[in-house]
Amino acid sequence: MQGVPIEVRGLTKRFGKVSAVRGLEFTAQPGRVTGFLGPNGAGKTTTLRMLLNLVSPTSGTATIGGSNYRDLAFPSRNVGAVLEATSFHPSRRARSHLSMIAIAAGIDRDRVQEVLDLVGLSADAKRKVGGYSLGMRQRLELAGAMLGDPGVLILDEPANGLDPQGIAWLRAFLRHLASEGRTVLVSSHLLAEMAQTVDDVVIVSEGELRAEGPLSSLAAQVRPSMRVRTPEPARLVSVAKDARLVPTEVAPGIVVVDGAVPEQLGPLLASNQIVVYEMVSEHRGLEELFLELTTSLGGRS
Repeated sequence: MQGVPIEVRGLTKRFGKVSAVRGLEFTAQPGRVTGFLGPNGAGKTTTLRMLLNLVSPTSGTATIGGSNYRDLAFPSRNVGAVLEATSFHPSRRARSHLSMIAIAAGIDRDRVQEVLDLVGLSADAKRKVGGYSLGMRQRLELAGAMLGDPGVLILDEPANGLDPQGIAWLRAFLRHLASEGRTVLVSSHLLAEMAQTVDDVVIVSEGELRAEGPLSSLAAQVRPSMRVRTPEPARLVSVAKDARLVPTEVAPGIVVVDGAVPEQLGPLLASNQIVVYEMVSEHRGLEELFLELTTSLGGRS
């Protein structure tokens, strides 16, 4: 189950005149959860489908451990993937569903019980899937992906529709898989949802790379700011600039000073005798930064 790097280099996909993916490059490393993030329609699913040889790239490469997916000797034992919800037969039982997948992939059926235990479905293995909740269906999807004990796991929007309890379980599950040395690549359109799960981020919009690296490096870009209501906005802006801060008058009489904290800005304004009606701390969070990186380009299918 040893993980291997996922490497995307110069990946491009055009559907007629529409460019869904444009020269995309990133790496997902073993032992880490990599969040593949972007708004809906940013090209994430198309990229994952190229990675799994479900769609042919126009140019560039997407490899797993240096090999194309189609060249892997035993794909299901190297890569587990969930790209979209399976249309489960409602009268089929979970154990039967997994047994059929195992037989088709040449995997020992003893593994079925192991993955049921892994995803916490052992007690419900004989229930008909039609009676499963959405969270239980998601676990069954993951169980199917884990049948071959793969070193690489690729998931497309696995948290869609999950309640807070389901999201907490998924977070712990992905962290556990990465701790075993597997490579985990998971796509999502919500950074805040993934921030407690991922080690690294790859942010895309319109199929183009917008940011890549450890989540900690993205978090370092989150900075404090102060919102000030004053009858002297022009003078406040001048004083803040002289102090090497970044002030912006966002509305008449309201100035946002980026990078400032109360202990710094308060004494500065007092020493310059600037009248202040109100001063409030603000923080640009990860979600706001994510929106800055992606909404400037919009989204594309």
